[in-house]
Amino acid sequence: MITVSTASLSFTHEGRTQSVLDDISFEVEAHDSCAIIGPSGCGKTSLLFLLANILHPDSGTLTITGNPRCGTILQNYGLFPWKTVAENIGLGLTLKKVEKARISQVVAQLLEEMELDGFDSHFPGQLSGGMQQRVALARALAIDPEILFMDEPLSSLDALTRERLQNLILDIVDRRKITTVLVTHSIEEAVFLGKKIIILSRRPARILKIVDNPGAGSSDYRQSDQFFHQCIRLRELLKGEFNGQEA
Repeated sequence: MITVSTASLSFTHEGRTQSVLDDISFEVEAHDSCAIIGPSGCGKTSLLFLLANILHPDSGTLTITGNPRCGTILQNYGLFPWKTVAENIGLGLTLKKVEKARISQVVAQLLEEMELDGFDSHFPGQLSGGMQQRVALARALAIDPEILFMDEPLSSLDALTRERLQNLILDIVDRRKITTVLVTHSIEEAVFLGKKIIILSRRPARILKIVDNPGAGSSDYRQSDQFFHQCIRLRELLKGEFNGQEA
């Protein structure tokens, strides 16, 4: 569904050009899940923004088959503080000029699915971090996306809330058959959610390794020996990069 071929990206600041991504190539199949992990500041978010068509490569190509609906969840949730929970969730549909009755129906369904019943008239500042994250997820799901791009969506949450929302994401994307691309700093999160794990080097980022992770997608994967060994494998690959060694 997603094909990236020899894509490179650079930024220019005060007359100086800095390479961010170098010769990136990979594919993501329809209904599959892909996690992107690498050292801090290596360009993971820039790569996600290329996929989401927020940025454009200097060279190479990015192709998404067909014209799928895409939802994006940002690190800071991206909620509008002056809009209520219901208004935030329905924002994408409002911008698409969907009729109000349909928006109300979709919002009501998502409030129930995200266990946010009774919070429709609250504002984001009145919610916990986990609840804000569920609102952001609901807003992305409101447009019925075929692809979901997620940039460190759970990074600011405590461990138990994070695991609970990982399970929720896993359940939703499986039921709705959504293709997902996740950027994360967490090795455990990458292994739990990504059937394909792309490991990036330090900037300018290139692909060190693409790890197949077929066990991802099972709610009890965290308790398996395979999960444990995959986490160790990724940690060793990233450790080699931090030590300046090629993995």
